[in-house]
Amino acid sequence: MHRDYCPNCKKRVEPKLPDVLPNCTLGNRVLVLAAMLHYSQGLTISQIVDTFNFHLRMKVTPGGLVQMWHRLAELLFAWYEQIQAECLDSARLNADETGWRVQGKTFWLWCFTGVDAVFYMIDRSRGSPALQKFFIKAFEGVLITDFWSPYDAIVCGDQQKCWPHLLRDMASVDEKHSGDKEWQSFARRVISVYREAKKLQAAKATTVEVDYDIAVMQLENRLTTIAGEDWIHRDAARLAKRLSRYGDQLLTFLSYDDAPSDNNHGERQIRPAVMIRKTSYGNHSDRGMLIQSVPMTIFRTLKLRGHHPLETILNALAQTGKIPPLPQKAE
Repeated sequence: MHRDYCPNCKKRVEPKLPDVLPNCTLGNRVLVLAAMLHYSQGLTISQIVDTFNFHLRMKVTPGGLVQMWHRLAELLFAWYEQIQAECLDSARLNADETGWRVQGKTFWLWCFTGVDAVFYMIDRSRGSPALQKFFIKAFEGVLITDFWSPYDAIVCGDQQKCWPHLLRDMASVDEKHSGDKEWQSFARRVISVYREAKKLQAAKATTVEVDYDIAVMQLENRLTTIAGEDWIHRDAARLAKRLSRYGDQLLTFLSYDDAPSDNNHGERQIRPAVMIRKTSYGNHSDRGMLIQSVPMTIFRTLKLRGHHPLETILNALAQTGKIPPLPQKAE
C-alpha cells in the first residue's frame, strides 16, 4: 500500500481502500478466494500460503490468513443464521452426520439440507443436545434421515426413513446367510414391498386417488405383518424390530409429491465436508469450529442456488452498512 508524507498535517497518510475489510492486509477478492479454496475446495492453509507467496508474490502468513477468515465469517454470520431459518421453513429436510476432529477429540459435523440450502454445524454431541441447537422451533415439513435414534425425538410434520440404509443392511446379512431359507423369505418380502412402493409412486399421477390410498394401506399392512412375525433368524428378528419401530416412516414418501424414499440428497451434501475433513485435520478450538461451519455453509448454499460464491460475496461486502440478505435461487 502506498504511503506518503503530508506537508500540511505533517503525518504519513494512505489512500482509502474501498475493497478491503477493516484491519485486513488482503483485498476482498484475494481474501474470499483464499476462503473458498480452503472451505469449499479443501486446500490446506499451507498450500494456499505457498501458492499466494510463490506464484502471486504476496506475503501471507497462516496466522494472518486465519485471522482474516474469522473477520469474514463474522461479517457473513447473518447469512449463516438465514440459511438455518430457511432450512427450518422448508417443506422437506435431509439430515446426516459424520465424525469431525476438534483438538484431537471426536466431535460431529451435522448437515441439514433442503432443496436449495445446506447448513453445517459442528458439535461435540451426536445426540439430542446437538439437534436441539438446530431445531430451535418445531419443523413442519418432512424430515428425511437414516435410522439414528436421536432423530426420533424431533418434533416435525412427518418423517421418512432411508430405504437404501435398510437395504444395505440386508445386503450385508445376505452375504453371510444367503442360504438360510427363513432369512431369504424375510428379505424377499421386504424388498417386494419396496419395489411395489416405488412402482406405486411412479404411477401416482395416473392412479385414482381412492385406489392409490388403498394400495398404500395394503403396503403398510404388509410391513406390519412382516414386523409382527416370530422370526428365529437373529438378523431377521433384529430388522423386524426395526420395521416395527419405523414401519410407518418407511412409506411416508408415498403421501408427498416431493419426498424421496432415500437420504441421498443429505449424503451428497455432506460428502464435500468429508473431503475437507481429510485435508484439514479438523479444528483446534471452539471458535475455529464455528468459523469452519459458517463459510462451508455459505459457499455450499450459494453453489446449490446457482450463484458464483466469489462474486456474490464480493458484491455483498461492497454494500455500505448492513450485509444484504442471502440471494435466493438463480433463475
